Amino acid sequence: MDYALQTKNLVKTFGGFVATNDVSLKVETGARHALIGPNGAGKTTLIDLLSGFLEPTAGQVILKGVDVTHLGQHHRVKRGMARTFQINRLFSELTVLESVTMAVNERLGLGRRFWKPVGAHAQAVDEAAGLLENLRLLKVAHEKTGSLAYGKQRLIEIALALAMKPQLLLLDEPAAGVPATESRELFESIAALPRDVTILLIEHDMDLVFRFAERISVLVGGALLAHGTPEFIANDPKVQEVYLGKAIGG
Repeated sequence: MDYALQTKNLVKTFGGFVATNDVSLKVETGARHALIGPNGAGKTTLIDLLSGFLEPTAGQVILKGVDVTHLGQHHRVKRGMARTFQINRLFSELTVLESVTMAVNERLGLGRRFWKPVGAHAQAVDEAAGLLENLRLLKVAHEKTGSLAYGKQRLIEIALALAMKPQLLLLDEPAAGVPATESRELFESIAALPRDVTILLIEHDMDLVFRFAERISVLVGGALLAHGTPEFIANDPKVQEVYLGKAIGG
């Protein structure tokens, strides 16, 4: 089996508190994989460990067969990993196209040239426009990011991550704070991304998760409780008892 990402016995402690407890996870290349669990389950801590934002107390993070456990965030990005956050991190005064072009320039090593006229970085502009078209954002390309609806802002954040040309995209609650009508559009755009981008996401909206994910891992108390197809997870008595019953009102 070809895996985009694996963890082996991953542990993270803060003093005497165990936030991530012996997590061994496998995410297949090209997968749409969801990580779910109750509040405080350790989901964001796990994403922080995967992305290099935190260093584990023990265990390994393996990206495309290479141990990246002790590599920093920047080096993991260079190896094909990108992530978004629960709260978006955008330049509100830049237009959508300027924001994404700047991210493309950064990947190309041309970040210092961003102040020059558009013709000086036409390649980056063209690539940025292509990303916006794929995410259905081209109509708002020349609007300031801070003026857009929150669902559109979350899509822009994904566009910024995709500008790094990742093989693995980590999405930390992409629909958080997004109205239901906008969240459906958001997930439709995510689902339409090409299969050469593996997606691992955290999400609390179970309707979105079960419509989007092909594999689901359930984290409770920092440890993996269950893993499998949406159908398997929906019918697992342990998952229903500790999480899904409350999450879907059952």
